[in-house]
Amino acid sequence: MGIITRSIANNIVTSGKLDGTDGLNGVIPASNIANASLNNVTALSASLGDAIESVATDPVSPSEGQLWYNTTIGVLKVYDGTPAAWSAGGNLTTARNGLAGAGTQTESLAAGGETPGGASNATEEYNGSTWGPGGNMGTARYRLSGCGTQTAGLAFGGQIAPGAITNATEEYNGSTWGPGGNLGTSRARLGGLGTQTAGLAFGGFIPPAPSSTNSSATEEYDGSVWTGGGNLGAGRQFIAGCGLQTAGLAFGGGNPNTNSTEEYDGSTWTAGGNLGTARQNLVGAGTQTAGLAFGGLIPPATGATELYDGTSWTTSPATMGTARYGFAGGGTQTAGVGFAGTAGAGVLTATEEFTGFSVSTKKVTLT
Repeated sequence: MGIITRSIANNIVTSGKLDGTDGLNGVIPASNIANASLNNVTALSASLGDAIESVATDPVSPSEGQLWYNTTIGVLKVYDGTPAAWSAGGNLTTARNGLAGAGTQTESLAAGGETPGGASNATEEYNGSTWGPGGNMGTARYRLSGCGTQTAGLAFGGQIAPGAITNATEEYNGSTWGPGGNLGTSRARLGGLGTQTAGLAFGGFIPPAPSSTNSSATEEYDGSVWTGGGNLGAGRQFIAGCGLQTAGLAFGGGNPNTNSTEEYDGSTWTAGGNLGTARQNLVGAGTQTAGLAFGGLIPPATGATELYDGTSWTTSPATMGTARYGFAGGGTQTAGVGFAGTAGAGVLTATEEFTGFSVSTKKVTLT
């Protein structure tokens, strides 16, 4: 333990007078120090490295000034104080909800949806700042799902009219839609993830009216046909997802609302960490080990944003500028995008872009 020097307070004798025999300077004997916690303050290792957290992956939501060593890449990192945030992007041409989305923050695809006039077949493409027209879908529908990219998109399922559900699948090549293989089960309000040649459809609802059945069925697409996969642990509709067909993530959903998360390995679903906020009609982006969940209906509508690290969800301090549900989006955990949907009684054209926290890195050298 280090040396602790005395001050005026250390030189007051029992009579209340100052002890002038040894002046106001000196060293307090260790036997006079009863606070054992001082040992913890003065007994730090001589190696600074022992006081820095070593982790295999970067923390999802570090705090201001947090320092850590990434053992996987051998790099020292520090949170540079740039927080995660949502910001406004360009507006869609057509206001709608219940649409499908695919792609990235700078190359997004919006397809179908419901407008005040009914089911839509309109497609729009986003370049990171503005939306422009794409080729129309062959089947106008809403409450469908999608995956893939702007130049290789996939749209499937959905509702074509009240009480009428479809199993139709369409493939987008960057300018036009063409027919793909039909889903084995017609359904709407389902989740989707993956690519055009390796897609995954899961959950949703299946009529007949007036009641509906929450679906737990999963189907896998190989670019031409759908085949049955492993069932979700719990059937649900208005569910979100992200990732790949062999490493997928499904979360949230309704009837009733849930915060449940499940992970798919290409054949079976297993339980993951629960969302912090149970909700339906939300959107997902990213991967199974770096997922992003945002928006949805609790009720009311929410703009809450959460991040998944492969085990658990962490709530981001950043929330969407407009709380909404029934919208679409895509991207990654650090560069997400959400567009359209419903807020209150209004249908939206608004787009928002998510930027995750940033870190500065330093190469570690041994001397």
